Amino acid sequence: MQALTTRRQALTLLASGLLMPFASGRSAAAASLPSPLGKPILRVGGGVKIVNDGCDAVFDMDMLDALGTRSFATATPWTDGAPFWEGVPLSVLMEHLGAEGTAIRATALNDYVTELPMDGLAEDGAILAMRRNGRPMPVADKGPIFIMYPFDQREELKRQEVFSRCAWQLARLDVL
Repeated sequence: MQALTTRRQALTLLASGLLMPFASGRSAAAASLPSPLGKPILRVGGGVKIVNDGCDAVFDMDMLDALGTRSFATATPWTDGAPFWEGVPLSVLMEHLGAEGTAIRATALNDYVTELPMDGLAEDGAILAMRRNGRPMPVADKGPIFIMYPFDQREELKRQEVFSRCAWQLARLDVL
């Protein structure tokens, strides 16, 4: 357990250090992410400035956790009750990567593709949920990542246009 804590602390420090190019005025194009130490679960490409694999940013679960997580309970059309969801806010990930674009194309492991507008990400509260009711989600049960919105907190999100953005088994994001 201590090794995991130490690794998570190291990743948090690395993640924090990657923001320094923005604060110092240096070009973010020269910045890079550390390589994932665990199993990669997300690849982000397109209009991102911070990368670690060619033109893409590749993350394992610990790297995403190091960006900070948000949690909420909400009912969905795909689950019973109102599960408790936890994951990194999508707006935080995009800001961390220096993303520039107007939309995000999300692609799931089953080739489901949807688009999310970049505008309003923070206000809408979308997260890349990696845990449901405190447990990581296996691929067989909509994991490892599920784009989730706080539907019960914001009534205006309960519409088909937003439901269609909730890709489960998320594998890739591309900033357009």
